[in-house]
Amino acid sequence: MAEENKVILHKTYASRYAMRVELALKIKGIQFEYVDEDLSNKSPELLKYNPVHKKVPLLVHNGKPVSESLIILEYIDETWKTGPLILPQDPYERARVRFWANFIDQHLIPSTRKVWSTTGEEQEKAKEEIMEKLRILEEELKTPNHENDNLGLLQILLVTLFGSYKVYEEVLGMKILVPENTPLLYSCVTSLNKLPLVKEVCPPHDKMVALVNVYRQKLLKSSTK
Repeated sequence: MAEENKVILHKTYASRYAMRVELALKIKGIQFEYVDEDLSNKSPELLKYNPVHKKVPLLVHNGKPVSESLIILEYIDETWKTGPLILPQDPYERARVRFWANFIDQHLIPSTRKVWSTTGEEQEKAKEEIMEKLRILEEELKTPNHENDNLGLLQILLVTLFGSYKVYEEVLGMKILVPENTPLLYSCVTSLNKLPLVKEVCPPHDKMVALVNVYRQKLLKSSTK
């Protein structure tokens, strides 16, 4: 039976996208194996099963690959009916959650990348972009049916993106998640950070500081070429 339900997650240590999938698997109580990928020397399995993007996360379920984190999260929710729901059952609520998940990936994350890859006025402009988009998201969280302290799809995305908000403060010297500006988002993320599953999946603060310092230097170097 184990072979009939074999789940393998290809990931890297600090990939927020892989953390999403790992959290979802743990929320559902699914047993799985890890493959820690070195992206400078990708495994044959990663290249075989994800030939288009050659990126993590990659989920392989009984030899069948699923890639792209949002698609993987939906696959997990639809395949394993036991355990908490990651997306709502109601079609309208499900569509609304999908919309805001895409908003995070298509609009919010690109702005966070700008913050890490810029300095001076350009960085300040990127910060304002983030703050404006967070205010938009804050308004959505005020609507009914959002259980902001439970690990649904939006909460998974928010905690893996902003759970390490103090890293922004230490590395960049700027505050992104501020209770005065976005109290619901701040309360949501800080509450989720206390959950045992989140602590288990997300790297500790000191390691994240070291990793993002390296990440920032690489981005700054590449932007000056």
